Amino acid sequence: MPTLYVENVPDDLYAALRQRAKWNHRSIAAEVLALLENYVPTEQELRRRANLLRKLDRLSASVKRVPGDFPSAEEMIREDRSR
Repeated sequence: MPTLYVENVPDDLYAALRQRAKWNHRSIAAEVLALLENYVPTEQELRRRANLLRKLDRLSASVKRVPGDFPSAEEMIREDRSR
């Protein structure tokens, strides 16, 4: 497994990282690894997301649109309040 070294971390960022690690009951290294896993997508994750977007596009295209002129939400709220 590769090792990552980070130099010149600003003091305030390091302090925030240390506090976050403390809150999560982890070492700073474990906290950094958790942040990387959560916020840096792998190739597999990017493929999964692309697949999901394709499925959503297909689903959106298959939804039947109902023809007609419908009032806006604002118009419906005004009508409801005027009762």
